[in-house]
Amino acid sequence: MNGESKLSGSLAAAQPLTGVLSLNDMMEHFGVALSDLQTVIKAAMLTGGEFADLFFEHTFDSLLNLRDGEVNTVSANIDFGVGIRVVKGDQTGYAYSENVTLEEMLKAARTASRIVRESTHNEAVGLSPTTRGSSYYPLLGSWENAGVELKRPFLQKLNDRIFSLSDRVSRVLVSQTDTSSYILYANSDGLLTFDYRPMATLTVTCIMQYDGKTENGRAARSYRMGTEFLTDELVETLAQEVVNQTLFLFEAVSPKGGEMAVVMGAGGSGILLHEAIGHAFEADFNRKNISIFSDKLGKKVCDTTISVVDDGTISFNRGSVNMDDEGAEGQKTYLVKDGVLTSYIHDRISARHYGVSPTGNGRRQSFRFAPIPRMRATYMENGQAAEQDLIATVKNGVFVDTFTNGQVQIGAGDFTFFVKSGYLIENGKLTQPIKDVNIIGNGPKALADIVMVANNYAMDNGTWTCGKDGQSCPVTCGMPSVLVSKLTVGGASE
Repeated sequence: MNGESKLSGSLAAAQPLTGVLSLNDMMEHFGVALSDLQTVIKAAMLTGGEFADLFFEHTFDSLLNLRDGEVNTVSANIDFGVGIRVVKGDQTGYAYSENVTLEEMLKAARTASRIVRESTHNEAVGLSPTTRGSSYYPLLGSWENAGVELKRPFLQKLNDRIFSLSDRVSRVLVSQTDTSSYILYANSDGLLTFDYRPMATLTVTCIMQYDGKTENGRAARSYRMGTEFLTDELVETLAQEVVNQTLFLFEAVSPKGGEMAVVMGAGGSGILLHEAIGHAFEADFNRKNISIFSDKLGKKVCDTTISVVDDGTISFNRGSVNMDDEGAEGQKTYLVKDGVLTSYIHDRISARHYGVSPTGNGRRQSFRFAPIPRMRATYMENGQAAEQDLIATVKNGVFVDTFTNGQVQIGAGDFTFFVKSGYLIENGKLTQPIKDVNIIGNGPKALADIVMVANNYAMDNGTWTCGKDGQSCPVTCGMPSVLVSKLTVGGASE
């Protein structure tokens, strides 16, 4: 097993999670005292900063890969350190250290504080430990205590089950990853809090060959769970899903392109909300007048049947947070309520600018990065129609339900999504299977062009990861089926 360790200070003696952690446990884990935190925050504020915070992180990552019928890659990594931020107006100073001794933390604090050069300084208030409520992802079995022999059988079962379901299967690739993160947070407003964050994923790619053609499908699940994540039920679900998806592609064709009505299926179509709309709701883009929604707060942006939520409180969800990376509690935020834009996605800086409370969306990739407004689980609430009602209204169009990626220009809101599979819609019925389609449009316009919303909401619990400003964060997305009256479908040439 390959691994990298960056343990510093007293952390080398820290023990894996056993039972429920307290704040004292977390401070002992990082080897810091309350007086250390207060001293570092005071140093960060010394040259006139308006706000300062400390973000401690200790993360364990593990990976197993199965290829050609056997687990042939096992790796592990340990990351550890503290990030220190100082804010003055619209300026942010940031530094981090992979060592949490008081001396090294003070060096980082002074580095971050160099954005401010004033003779006066602001005093930090005393730290007040918070009382934690219930967790959105209570842990049953720690990954830190789970060895390869616990995980390997599930990868092997998934491989064998897929081969048993179709004689077209030529190859199977399985990947299982897990992460455990200890988080400690303190700021100059007096907040002192913590979190323990598990994450688990299981991903499979199936490659089939038939009649001279090769197709591949992918299925995955990811949750904030411990070892209870690995079950025979999960293995069976992923095996059936990836085999059915790959078999489907042998019958699918690339449709003719053009502008047409599009029914977006429940679940993975939530990428429309994330890429084309969600990013444009992030408050940093609006505060800087980059987003097309910068002047739309409190205004109608779509049909009154539509409500869009960004939620950090869904049990075991990949995007959920007991607290964000600025110590703000996880919460459910309506971005659009009954067609009206009611809130942006805020971190502490943007919330202060707008004079509102943080929405729990200050997130970062690791202690090496300053937090920025980021989505969590973004979804649209149910409408009243049945999915078949949406399809029945379309004379010529497409139904799309499996997406692989997308990209968007935040300012203009223009987007492109790649669709792995779907169907033609002809005279109100699903007909020919389709594949490899690009959906092209404009986010605000697409939102405004949603004319029907179904009552079949689903969350896509795959391995969605959001990239922004050089950082990545785990997220999820979901929605019921929706009918968009007009989008550009890029398929086969006329």
